[in-house]
Parts: sequence; C-alpha cells; structure tokens
Amino acid sequence: MKIRHILTSLALATVGHLAFALDIQPYSPESLAAKQKAGEAVTLHFHADWCPTCRAQEKVFNGWKGDAAVPGTLLIVNYDKERELKRQLGVRTQSTVIAYKGAKETGRLAGDTDAKALRAVLDSAK
Repeated sequence: MKIRHILTSLALATVGHLAFALDIQPYSPESLAAKQKAGEAVTLHFHADWCPTCRAQEKVFNGWKGDAAVPGTLLIVNYDKERELKRQLGVRTQSTVIAYKGAKETGRLAGDTDAKALRAVLDSAK
C-alpha cells in the first residue's frame, strides 16, 4: 500500500512537472492570441532554417524543452514567411527573440546565442 502511494505521488508530480514546463510549438496567430489572452508567458523566436545563429539558439531552447524551471511557451516563427508580423513587431533580423507576459512585451534579444542571455529573456515573462 505504501509503495502504491509513493508511485501515485511520483506520477502526479511528473504530470505536474510537465504541465508547466517549456513547450515549443510552431507559431500561429491563434496560438499567440490565446496565450496572450490567458496572460501566459509566451516567447516568439524568429527563426530561419538557413541561419546558423538561429540553429544555435534552437539547440539551447531544445535543451530546456520540458524543463519545469523554464515555464511558458516558445513559438517558432518562420522569419521568411511572416513578413506582416515582422513589420508589426519591428523585427529586422532573424534570430530575434521576443518575450511576453500576456500582451505586454517583457524582453527582446537579437543575434545572441548565449544561454544565459536567452534564459534571461524567457525569465522576463515570468
């Protein structure tokens, strides 16, 4: 009985841990709007497949995927296709990262692959 209780507690802790861990998804206007409306932490990563800086950032972000210490959602924006969004947000270069808490911008970084700098931007939306 005691072992069953411990296993149940561990299972619930794991589910709770994943529920609030960094979630990486493709960008869509609907997903951004839903996260902002809910007041959640959401970050946009303007990514281009041809960009070595973007790929380096992607490796850092993927290292945090599922990590409860890095909550929120990271939406991957196709830099080459989302021209109107880039214009609206004043994004002038690929590898730009913009964090929001709800609809309020809390941090922005461009061209940086340093894990501490990228983490600081994500943490700004907590």
